[in-house]
Amino acid sequence: MSRLAQTFARLKKEGRAAFVPFITAGDPDMDTSFAILERLPAAGADVIELGLPFTDPMADGPAVQAASVRALAAGATTAKVLKMVERFRKTDKTTPIVLMGYYNPIHAYGTARFARDVAAAGVDGLIVVDLPVEEDEVLRVPAAAQGVDLVRFITPTTDDERLKRVLDGAGGYLYYVSVAGVTGTKAVPEDEVRAAMTRVKAATGLPCTVGFGIRTPEQAAAIAALADGVVVGSAIVGRVAANLEAGRDKIVAEVLELTRALAGSTHAAGRDKVSPEKANA
Repeated sequence: MSRLAQTFARLKKEGRAAFVPFITAGDPDMDTSFAILERLPAAGADVIELGLPFTDPMADGPAVQAASVRALAAGATTAKVLKMVERFRKTDKTTPIVLMGYYNPIHAYGTARFARDVAAAGVDGLIVVDLPVEEDEVLRVPAAAQGVDLVRFITPTTDDERLKRVLDGAGGYLYYVSVAGVTGTKAVPEDEVRAAMTRVKAATGLPCTVGFGIRTPEQAAAIAALADGVVVGSAIVGRVAANLEAGRDKIVAEVLELTRALAGSTHAAGRDKVSPEKANA
């Protein structure tokens, strides 16, 4: 059983949702980024989404776009990000890491080589924002051969027919994009999330996380009562940006403080306190 499967199975047994923080690898530099990464599990992270910096992150809002710019300016590369994961794995063998990014750098790296190298580094899953279901076989097949899951998106506009297509070959968990638009720019519509979780749970046993637009512990708790996981990215990345002048220690402390608050509210809410079925009863 993979680290992702083990983690979600354990959390389900414990009756709580996963907290999934997102950080951009190399933001604001490789050393500070790693200092955050290695401390996230102790701060409450159950799964970590690690962003691969890219010059044109079209699905991301201003905060994550700026994080990619900072990381690239500091010299972040795909190879360095994999080394970061490899270093993380020397002391943490259990926390799943999912790389999140765009297809262009993966294509340039070579999909077969990329799949092999991410698996060797200790990556558990991939989220490729601009690689649609109809075209993801080019990466999904070599990744699966290495034991790496390709996580797929569901959106508010995913109809039943599209959902069947998304589920065919999906791995690890599902990522429900709670709002139409880019990351971190709109509030999460809880009623729509509740309805979506009911529909997804009726169609698959895969865990389903919710992201885009969750910024506060209160919002995280509300979503944790409905979904299998809560993903927060822009708010966390924003803490990096807000403390750039204060230095590494302050950046790390601020990010971990927010992570603890978000993880605490996520875990306290528990995914089975208010199931989508009970909420609609």
